[in-house]
Amino acid sequence: MLEKGNISIHTENIFPIIKKWLYSDHEIFLRELISNGVDAIQKLSLLSRSGQYAGEASEPEISIKVDKEAKTLSISDTGLGMTAEEVKKYINQVAFSSAEEFVTKFKESGDANIIGHFGLGFYSSFMVSSEVEIDTLSYQEGAEAVHWRCDGTTEFELSPSERSTVGTTVTLHLLEDEQEYLEPSRIRQLVKTYCDFLPVPIKLDDEVINKHEAPWKQSLNSLSDEEYLEFYRYLYPFQEDPLLWVHLKTDYPFDVNGILYFPKLKPDIDVTKSNIKLFCNQVFVSDNCEEVIPRFLMPLRGVIDSPDIPLNVSRSFLQNDRTVRKISEYIARKVGDSLKGLYRTDLAKYISSWQDLGTFIKFGAMNDDKFKQQVEDFIIFRTTAKLGDEQGEEAAKVEVQTDAGDAWSEVDDQKVPTDANGYYYTNLKDYLERNKERHENRVFYATDEASQATYIALHQSQGLEVLFLDTFIDQHFVTFLEQQYSDVKFSRVDAELDDALLDKDKESEIVDPNTNQTRDEEIKSLFETALNLPKLDVRTEALKTESPDTPPAMVLLPEQTRRMQEMMAMMQQTNAEFPEEHVLLVNTAHPLIKNLSKLKQSTIVQADGSSSPAGDMANLICQHVYDLALMAQKGFDANGMKSFVERSSKLLTQLTEN
Repeated sequence: MLEKGNISIHTENIFPIIKKWLYSDHEIFLRELISNGVDAIQKLSLLSRSGQYAGEASEPEISIKVDKEAKTLSISDTGLGMTAEEVKKYINQVAFSSAEEFVTKFKESGDANIIGHFGLGFYSSFMVSSEVEIDTLSYQEGAEAVHWRCDGTTEFELSPSERSTVGTTVTLHLLEDEQEYLEPSRIRQLVKTYCDFLPVPIKLDDEVINKHEAPWKQSLNSLSDEEYLEFYRYLYPFQEDPLLWVHLKTDYPFDVNGILYFPKLKPDIDVTKSNIKLFCNQVFVSDNCEEVIPRFLMPLRGVIDSPDIPLNVSRSFLQNDRTVRKISEYIARKVGDSLKGLYRTDLAKYISSWQDLGTFIKFGAMNDDKFKQQVEDFIIFRTTAKLGDEQGEEAAKVEVQTDAGDAWSEVDDQKVPTDANGYYYTNLKDYLERNKERHENRVFYATDEASQATYIALHQSQGLEVLFLDTFIDQHFVTFLEQQYSDVKFSRVDAELDDALLDKDKESEIVDPNTNQTRDEEIKSLFETALNLPKLDVRTEALKTESPDTPPAMVLLPEQTRRMQEMMAMMQQTNAEFPEEHVLLVNTAHPLIKNLSKLKQSTIVQADGSSSPAGDMANLICQHVYDLALMAQKGFDANGMKSFVERSSKLLTQLTEN
């Protein structure tokens, strides 16, 4: 018997509004209809297991059929179906009243950042259809199959159906400008994007086109390392394998499952963009989880699946939702626990991954106090302590907790954690304890091993251990450490020289009895005159080391001056010019410097037998010494490099004329 009626809604133009406001992408309709079908299948399975359905259930599956000639797309499920009364209740009343409430809420706000709400799934079909039909048979004993049809107005038709199997088929008569959904390749692409991991086979032309297994739903110990890697490669093809992963699984006080991967970080990575895929009950929702995960974990990749994340709200609401905040805290805690476990059980892997892991951990420590408390004891630094040297032997005395295989090397029958090159890794607490006799509560660090090699070697020669803080985040992390360790002084190796590096006992000889001018004062005056830079502070000191590699002079940039320079460069998004105010420390113990004053007072005999004052030569050497020291600090601009080349050429020419 045919029944006609009006859908119980108050807004006559509900369908145009749905098409405009329900979803930003029309393609979402397929996700919604398939997920509704899977839900119906799972409910029937539950009824069957509980004994409430004794009938013979069909194999669970979603079947998609395309009819290009009729311009229809059908989605069928083997779920529990509906009776005529249920169609009236859930389609004509509840569903559309929910749609009206949805539209009323968001129509005026114009909030385009709405994440899909699966409860609105069915009538998303009207975004692409001129007419929608439902053909359904309920599992209930004695139920009769029914057919429902609506052409996008508020009118519907409900009539008997010849359907003989339990389940539901939704048939869409596609609009002219939505014909792309008649292409099998387009359907395959949408299923892979949104429904690939639904736990029911999805068939197109009798071929299963989804994986229908979600690795993140499996138990923590059921997946092998290779299976974790295969899943990562499937999600992110053509990417390097991840460093490690964290499997999330909890059902109280909220339901969260997922797998998060630590990728190898590229220099151009955007740490503010999330690459984690958000799912709800294995249905894909979004390509990012910016509102769900802590900010410092944005570069992680993988999957988070939770039905407890509200999906029908704006992103601004998500950020303030209590459950979402709790989920975010849970994720941060699980990541911290996983890193801590790796540090204690597989130090070799932890150290080999540190270059990338360190960025996550340091960023997290700076942004989340709870996370900082979790990880602060295993924030490690590579140091100049190396196997076989004095510092390495000192490092070997540090007590350690576990034997981690390849990450350990023998030093005097003790084992210390090292990298492949034999460099020791330490946390800050052990570094300070180990060096308290030499320099209590002081940390020497380097940011560029190549350009600061001279300064590093100078510290090493006097038994001073240097930490390497040489990643892009360390500029900010040093400031953070200073706030956390207010009684500790952090000194970059090229900022100032510790008294331990200077020979304070060596007195400078007097070169002019009339004025009591010392050799050091004479050298200082010589450099000041030759360079003629009013803002340059020339200091003369005898360095303790007698190594031939020690330079005759070093440019030092005081810590606060350098940090102000770096901050200004960061704010202006440009390379900062080397500040005019800096220190030139002249090493009076160096043979070249000792000979300078003698050279100034001597006479140079030219190749033709003539003679000339050596003052010009001394000035050129002073300038050359300064240029070399400045070059080590990367303090040259284009004009500075040009002048250096010209002076070097002039100096070498004069030397070859003698």
